[in-house]
Amino acid sequence: MSTLAIATAREVFDLLRDDLVAIEQELGRDAASSVSTITEIAEYLRGGGGKRIRPSLLLLSAHMLGHSGHGAVRLGAVVEMVHTATLVHDDIIDGADMRRGRPSANTTWGNEKCVLAGDWLYMQAFRVALEEKNLKVLDLLIGLTQQMVEGELLQIQKLGKAVSEAEYYDLIFRKTACLFSVSMRLGAVLAGATEQQEASVGVYGRAVGLAFQIVDDVLDLTATEEVLGKPVASDLREGKATLAVIHSFDHGTAADRQAIQRVLDDRSFENVSRQQIKDILVRNGSVAYAMSVADRYAEQSRQALKSMPESDFKRALLWVPDFVVARDK
Repeated sequence: MSTLAIATAREVFDLLRDDLVAIEQELGRDAASSVSTITEIAEYLRGGGGKRIRPSLLLLSAHMLGHSGHGAVRLGAVVEMVHTATLVHDDIIDGADMRRGRPSANTTWGNEKCVLAGDWLYMQAFRVALEEKNLKVLDLLIGLTQQMVEGELLQIQKLGKAVSEAEYYDLIFRKTACLFSVSMRLGAVLAGATEQQEASVGVYGRAVGLAFQIVDDVLDLTATEEVLGKPVASDLREGKATLAVIHSFDHGTAADRQAIQRVLDDRSFENVSRQQIKDILVRNGSVAYAMSVADRYAEQSRQALKSMPESDFKRALLWVPDFVVARDK
């Protein structure tokens, strides 16, 4: 892929600036409830920042395929609300104390209130989506929600187990990549795209989402707490085996497997240190392997757009995989 065909970060930001401002305004309106606690929690979550990558993908998909209008802003807010609701529930399930460098909402308001606030955000997302009066939009969002809930339940079932790579990819598709794919497909639906175009952008979103989660999991093992904004190696400590860990489990020595399984069993680094695990991953080339898989998915996403007409929006979408793979948090 010629670098001339790929946008820069500044160009992407300039393309989306007005729409992203409008989405923030929409999120502010949508976060308002007659129950003050819900409004407080929703505003706290919105103030935590985030990359807004899912609404950005929806915007780029819609515009690349010829959509103009407020629908993309409205649905951009919808996918961000769905994403935020999943984060609230994830933090409760994982017992997380930090999110994006700040205390997680459940440490301030408690699990009971945050579960209900997350439920409210889900329903608010659907209420806003209803304004499109498009059954295909609702069908995509219902299927998405079911996949994400199934993914969370599957992950709970597999805690403490060294799952296979195939199981890992299925899991991260349900938990993460499905929302990327649906964001792209929603943009196509708004634009009245053909089934083939919708399928192509869905493949793009799936591949970008898989690359995103693989890199996220690598950063959990390799980044510093200051950069990551939450404790490092929290996945392994919670009993989750991610791709680099799975690779070392499959390709390392018996002692390597025993050390990894001990952490998964203990749910702590009390008997096997975080540094020992890092050494195992480095020795087996497991981090490099995981990043090579992320690179492969990034290229797959670019290939999915080959049939799309050339435009600034397509160039921006070709930049996203590079951003996803190269980020440090």
